[in-house]
Amino acid sequence: MEILVTIGYIALCVAMFSLAIAIHEFGHFVAAIKLGLKVEAFSLGFGPVLWKKTHRGVEYRLSAIPLGGYVSIPEVDPEGTLALEGGKKAEPKAEIPAWKELVVAAAGPAMNVVLAVVLAVVLAVAPGARFGQVPAEIGGVIAGGPAERAGLMPGDKVLKVGERAISTWSEMQTEVQISGGSETLFAVERGGELLTIPVAAEPDAVTGAYFIKAYSVTNHAGAVAWMPSRHPLKQLEWDAMSIVRILEGLTSRREAKATSKALGGPIMIAEAIYGSFRRNVWDGVGFLRFLNVNLAVINLLPIPVLDGGLILFALIALVFRRKVPAVVVKYLSMAFMVVLMALMGVLILRDTWRSVRIHTYVQENRDSAN
Repeated sequence: MEILVTIGYIALCVAMFSLAIAIHEFGHFVAAIKLGLKVEAFSLGFGPVLWKKTHRGVEYRLSAIPLGGYVSIPEVDPEGTLALEGGKKAEPKAEIPAWKELVVAAAGPAMNVVLAVVLAVVLAVAPGARFGQVPAEIGGVIAGGPAERAGLMPGDKVLKVGERAISTWSEMQTEVQISGGSETLFAVERGGELLTIPVAAEPDAVTGAYFIKAYSVTNHAGAVAWMPSRHPLKQLEWDAMSIVRILEGLTSRREAKATSKALGGPIMIAEAIYGSFRRNVWDGVGFLRFLNVNLAVINLLPIPVLDGGLILFALIALVFRRKVPAVVVKYLSMAFMVVLMALMGVLILRDTWRSVRIHTYVQENRDSAN
């Protein structure tokens, strides 16, 4: 019976992840159709086509690599689409106004935002949804751990980690991960006195994540980090600021290395969705909301192949009255596709190795307990 339940949850997670991708591509699709542009294909996934069906001139595809999707709109981005489909030769495309390219490119992230807003509102009225933030107050320290060695004590209220002001336990954990184990100054309030205490986090041997080995005073109703408030705008603000903080870390010379190590790929995302839904269905819905905001922000980055790259090219055309040459778009798209796929491969391998270590550790502990 447990196997059937597990399979059911896995199917639910696949459906939720697919929904985030499908709604994004649906935005491009609808915008293109409404603007009178030609749509050749709508694909969930990349690579070899597993299933396809043509309806009203559009080929709908289910492809082998479930790491995204695309809509083939030759008038908007022939080179980017062809890079996804294997680099075939592009047919000459009809010139369309740059504003139409901009609208089509922006429609995908916009639909992710729309879905995130809907989910935030649903969560706001759901009676079973759990909300609350854990304060950044030390409830206790683990003997021999970095927190105890540094001199942190139960009752300490952490106000800053490094240069970042914080107010919640999840914000503190984020800064600890980004510190990457380097000695970082914790500004804490203790009995009305402000203290500055240097703390160096340690990596966990199994997960590789960094910890100071202290625990919080409480966890309000068992709420998780991405469920900060019942108010929809506060939910969405937390989502957006979380991804912005990661992007800041990636672009900081001091924080880039540690931030990149903390990144997760498709496997980690899948495990997070699965764990969320198994813990509480509303936690899972909240994570889906968080994922949609992340997809919107990431896709708006000005990188060729991503929507942000197309928006950048369209803005250049609007400002300078001249489009970026097709050959430039082609080689930039192909180059960045190679980089992104290589990065995805690294994240998948790293996530797989991490997952194997965790499951091995769990199984060994079960065996020793029996």
